[in-house]
Amino acid sequence: MLENYLPVLIFLIIGLLVGVGAMFMGGFMLAPSRPDEAKNSPFECGFEAFEDARMKFDVRYYLVAILFIIFDLETAFLVPWALVLDKIGLFGIFAMVIFLTILIIGFIYEWKKGALEWQ
Repeated sequence: MLENYLPVLIFLIIGLLVGVGAMFMGGFMLAPSRPDEAKNSPFECGFEAFEDARMKFDVRYYLVAILFIIFDLETAFLVPWALVLDKIGLFGIFAMVIFLTILIIGFIYEWKKGALEWQ
């Protein structure tokens, strides 16, 4: 019974050795650490940082990101639906009309709120 698990144990040991070996090679042998003030200083595009990295983003950024996700998902659902349109019949068409109606209502809502206008 236990001899069935011997290949799994060998695989885990080899994987552990490869992982630890790669960390050792990358951390100590191939990339020696020689810190100095210039390497440890923050920089942005070749010059000193002028703002805190933890600044707040405008809400419009998140709204545009959410809109992108919504319409990306719409495309992900429309392509397979279009490929099997002849097989799903009237029920599939009705279901997609409901899906698109909900997305269009959301799009109109975001448009009226001004989320698509960048200032």
